Amino acid sequence: MLVLSATYPQKRAFITGAASGLGKAFCMDLARDGWTIGMADNNVTALELAAADIQNAGGRPLLFPLDVSDKDQYQKVAADFLAQAGGIDLLFNNAGVGDGSVFEDYSLENYEWMVGINQMGVLYGCYYFVPAMKKQRSGHILNTASAAAIGCAPTMAAYNITKAAVLALSETLYGELMDYQVHVSCIMPTYFKTNVIQHARGGELVKKATQHFINRSGLEAPEVAAEILARAGKKELYIILPKSARKMWLMKRLAPTRFRKMVKEQFMASMQKVKKYQSKQS
Repeated sequence: MLVLSATYPQKRAFITGAASGLGKAFCMDLARDGWTIGMADNNVTALELAAADIQNAGGRPLLFPLDVSDKDQYQKVAADFLAQAGGIDLLFNNAGVGDGSVFEDYSLENYEWMVGINQMGVLYGCYYFVPAMKKQRSGHILNTASAAAIGCAPTMAAYNITKAAVLALSETLYGELMDYQVHVSCIMPTYFKTNVIQHARGGELVKKATQHFINRSGLEAPEVAAEILARAGKKELYIILPKSARKMWLMKRLAPTRFRKMVKEQFMASMQKVKKYQSKQS
């Protein structure tokens, strides 16, 4: 049994981006412990297919088609979930998109799109569920950021700033909510196998490069989800994974200027490898 299941015996979770990737992996782990799961996603067909798997695994899925960047829609969905479930124990602000481009080549419309999903979507989730958690004096918020909030590599400005914002929000809420026995965790993984890049707008090279790193990561969503849930059970604020990401976090704190140069050098070396790989494939 998950530690979180013992901590929250009513077992009520709300998860965005629940139809695939890390979101679905969270759902599967909770389903095996009999959780009621509010599954939110903007892909209704994938959501319905995922819900069947969750039900077969032992969970009770409640389906909510949702564009997390739409604050009015999110407000209604949050109210509907709270009414149906009678409260909330775990909130997973997990939905997100990945993309990249040279700073000035990425249109302002694309920046707004990225901020709407990755940053405001997390803010809305917290905004609409925190009052219920404070009233209960219990609950746990898990916000999916990224190791990009630490690394801030070149050509990833839009993604980096949204994930850094999620980190800042998580740290702020950690302090505000601790007296209400509401816990907060910020999830900061490096690449793992997921479909985060499927809606990228930065061009084919970005898609191909990111997919290359994802494929080479060696990490699958279910193992990432299992580690996150275990560490959330220990009430960790910073859930940084894998080990290489934790080393990166430490180096940034100890030698920030040297770290920035190292990130730049590694980025340039990685892009050269990707270009060579792509030329061999073509």
